[in-house]
Amino acid sequence: MQTKTAARYFDVFLIFGVAFYAHLISAKDSFTEELYVKPLPHGHVYFQFHFSTKWEADIGSPETFQHYRLFPKSLGELISAYNVQELHLSLTQGLWRYEKWGYPKEDAPPGAELWVWFQNNTQDVDKTWSELNNALSGLFCATLNFMDNKSTTSPRWSFRPTGLATKEYARESGFLRYSALPREIACTENLTPWKKLLPCDSKVGLSTLFNTVKLYDANYHSLSVHIRPVCSDADCTRPGIELTQNLALVFDVPRISSGSASWSLKKLFSSGLTTQCPLSDMSKVYVDVTDMESKESPFQLLPVSDSTDVRSGHTGDVPYAVYDVGLQTRDGRQFNLELMYSSQFGHSTVRPPPLYAHRYITGHGLEKGGVTCHLYNSLPEDLMIVYLETLPWYMRMYYNTLRIETNGTMTVRPKHVHYVPGKDRERLYTLELVLHLQAYSITSVRFQFDRAFLKWTEYPPDANHGFYVNSAVISVKLPTKNLDKSDDPNAGFLRLHTESLLLQLPTPDFSMPYNVICLACTVVAIAFGSLHNLTTRRFQLVDPSKKKGLKEKIKSFLQRVFKQKPKEGSVEVSDTTKESSEDKSGGEKMKKKSKDSLEQEEQLDKKVL
Repeated sequence: MQTKTAARYFDVFLIFGVAFYAHLISAKDSFTEELYVKPLPHGHVYFQFHFSTKWEADIGSPETFQHYRLFPKSLGELISAYNVQELHLSLTQGLWRYEKWGYPKEDAPPGAELWVWFQNNTQDVDKTWSELNNALSGLFCATLNFMDNKSTTSPRWSFRPTGLATKEYARESGFLRYSALPREIACTENLTPWKKLLPCDSKVGLSTLFNTVKLYDANYHSLSVHIRPVCSDADCTRPGIELTQNLALVFDVPRISSGSASWSLKKLFSSGLTTQCPLSDMSKVYVDVTDMESKESPFQLLPVSDSTDVRSGHTGDVPYAVYDVGLQTRDGRQFNLELMYSSQFGHSTVRPPPLYAHRYITGHGLEKGGVTCHLYNSLPEDLMIVYLETLPWYMRMYYNTLRIETNGTMTVRPKHVHYVPGKDRERLYTLELVLHLQAYSITSVRFQFDRAFLKWTEYPPDANHGFYVNSAVISVKLPTKNLDKSDDPNAGFLRLHTESLLLQLPTPDFSMPYNVICLACTVVAIAFGSLHNLTTRRFQLVDPSKKKGLKEKIKSFLQRVFKQKPKEGSVEVSDTTKESSEDKSGGEKMKKKSKDSLEQEEQLDKKVL
C-alpha cells in the first residue's frame, strides 16, 4: 500500500512539474541589460543604465498576471488591480543642463513625475489614481501619496500613449492623469526597491556597479520605471508588455580625480564588472566615440572594443564602441573600462542643441509676479511644439496677460490652446499651447499671476524657503536624417523639461505665537502667584518688641565678628551676667526716680496749703 501511495504521489508531482515546465516554456519573456556611456564637455561623463524586460502577454487580460517568471510580481499586481494601461515614473535629483550636455537618452524633471494611462473599462479614474499613488508610494518609498487632486491634471496633447493604443483611445485624455512633485528627493530608499525589480537584483551583471556612496556623489541622478503594451512580432499579431528601468548618472570627473578628466569604472564605481546576469539575453556596454578624434580633447578606450555600431539619436547618427560583457568577463576576468585622454584635457566651444528653454520668475514684492520662458530654436527650419504649464492653485494666473513674442517684436498666435483655470484648494492651473517656432529664433512666453494668502496650517515647516513650482514640459518631433528609414513611430520625438521655479508667498511671522505664549505665561504666572500667596499663606501676630529688624541683626553679627579681646588681668564677664547687672542697676535707678518724684509732690502740696 505504501509503495502504491508513493507512486501515486510521484505521478501527481510529475504531472504538475511537467505542466509548470511547459508554462515556463510557453511564457516567452526576455531580459536585456545595456549601459550607454557618453563623454560630456568640461570633463563630465554621462552613464545610462538600461534594463528591459519583455513579456509576450496581454496587459488587459485578467489571466495574465497569475504566473510570473522574469516580470516582477509587485508591478504585475498593481497593473492588474488598478487597470493600468501605461505607467511612467521618474525620481530625479539634480538638473540636466541642455546647453552644455545636449540631450539625454531619457529626460526627467527635478523631483518626482508620474503619468498614467488607465484602461477604458475603468469606472472611477480619480479614485483609482489615488489608490495607485498610495500603492506606488509604499512600493518605492516615496511621497507619491501627495499627488492628490490639487496637483493632478489631464493634458490633452503633451502625454500621448507611447505603446499600443487605438486612435479613439489616444484622443480621450479622460483616462490620463499627470502629476509632479518638484521637491521630492531621490535617495537610497528609492534605489533599494527599484533594483529589487531586476531579475538578478544587484548580485550579478551591470547592477553590481550600484555603489550607493558613489551613485549619490554624482551631479545628476535619475531613476525611472516605464510600463507599456508593445507588439511581440513584426506584424503585431501578438501583444506584449515591456518594462523598462533606467538609471542616469552624470559625474564631474575633474572634481573626483583632482583635476584629471580620465576615468575608469573602478575609479567611479569602486569596482569593475566580473559577471553577466545569467537571465539576460544580452549584456553590452556602448561608448559614444563621436569626439574620440577631436582636436580639443582626443581620447582612447581600454580595452579595445569588441565591435562598433551606429545608432540613430535625437540629432542624427551616433557611432558607438560596443563591449560584450559576457566576452569581457570570460574565464573569470574583470572588465574595467577606461577612458584616457591623449593630452591635457581642453575646454572646447560647446555647440547648443537644436531646441532648449530657459524659464524664470519676474516681478518684485509678494503680491504680484510673472513667469517668462524663452524657447531657443537653433535649427535652420521651423518647429511645431507643444508647451505645457501646470501651476499650483496659489499661483493665480491671468490668462488675459498671456503674451507670445518672437525675437522680442513679432507677436505669435498659438495654433491651439487648452486652458483649465485653477480653483482654490481644489484644482491647479493648466495651460497647453501648440506653438510654431521660426528658424533661428527666440520665442518668449509671458504671463502674470497673483500670490494667494495661505492658511497658517498650510505652510511647510520651512515656510520662508518658498514653494516649488512644476517644470514646464516641451514636446517636439525633431527632423532627423534617418527618420524616414526608422521603423520606430517615436523616432525623433523629444520631450524637454525646464527648470522648476521657487516661489515666495506672503509668509506670516511664525515667531509671534512664541512671543505671545511667553508673554501670556509670564503674566499668568505673576497674577496667579500673587493670588496663590494671598489665599494660601498663613498669617501670625508677632510682637514687634521681640522682633529684630535687619539692621539690628547685621549690627549684632558685626559685633560678634569684630568683638575685642579682654585686657590681661581683667575678668571676662559673660553676656548673661552683664544683662543681670544691667537689670539690677536699671531697677535701682527706677526706685530712686520714684522716691524723688514723691518728695517733689509733697513739697508742692505744702506750698499750696
